[in-house]
Amino acid sequence: MAISESFVALDFALQTEDAMITSARTFYEQMAKRRSVRDFSDKLIPQSVLEHAVLAAGTAPSGANMQPWHFVVVQDAVVKSKIRAAAEIEEHELYANRASDEWLKALAPLGTDAQKSFLETAPALIAVFLKKVSIDADGQKHRNYYTSESVGIATGMLITALHQAGLATLTHTPSPMKFLTEILERPSHERPFLLLVTGYPADGATVPDIGRFSLDEITSFF
Repeated sequence: MAISESFVALDFALQTEDAMITSARTFYEQMAKRRSVRDFSDKLIPQSVLEHAVLAAGTAPSGANMQPWHFVVVQDAVVKSKIRAAAEIEEHELYANRASDEWLKALAPLGTDAQKSFLETAPALIAVFLKKVSIDADGQKHRNYYTSESVGIATGMLITALHQAGLATLTHTPSPMKFLTEILERPSHERPFLLLVTGYPADGATVPDIGRFSLDEITSFF
């Protein structure tokens, strides 16, 4: 990966305070409608939407600009079926043996269980991989920095980009997720970070009646 040591002028346009306030409020109102969806339509997504959402995620800040992420967009039905089968093995184990009573109680209002049909129904699954090291064209390894923070930010931007484009998403994190490395044929220096289920909500889709914390509950101003 070539990293330029030169500097260029910042492309940044100042806005009026009124425009900033309107933009911030409008963006919040749009994002407040974002919900995790488990009932998906199988309607196909325009390829350009997926590509630009991933490109947007790739603009995220990262430690030393190492960009320690890789996104695998899965649309093939056979591959999605393999992912569902492997994920449900881990999910059955979670609900039967791994999860504490406290954890299961916390999950109960969401109505989740070990069945993950959305992994086959949704038109796209985006597997996010984290790279602890990067390997250049000569096969040399280079350490990456702040990888969890960097990939977490990129994933948040990916979710936001997809929502802004008119799609629903679900963050899915079966544990362990090593099966994704094997099914998607990723190298050993990458590890699965998250599986993002992506598509249009099914007709009549419902979501749990939950709330979000208020500004006072999540913020302190000094």
